[in-house]
Amino acid sequence: MALTAQEVLTVTVRALPPGERLRLAALILQEPAQRNVAVVYQSDTWSEQDQRDRTAVSLKYAAELNPQEVLA
Repeated sequence: MALTAQEVLTVTVRALPPGERLRLAALILQEPAQRNVAVVYQSDTWSEQDQRDRTAVSLKYAAELNPQEVLA
């Protein structure tokens, strides 16, 4: 029986240290490019809210990876 993506995240990925989680995400995103698979987006622009959300998540993740540098 195959696991769902949610089950893999819950059981396996969340147990990894943050650096390994980031490395795994990069590997997953690289795979379609290596197979010459086109990723089709509905829109090639990001709304201001999308950009704010992305920035907030990125800053939160960076703070979790290395809180000393964020405070400096």
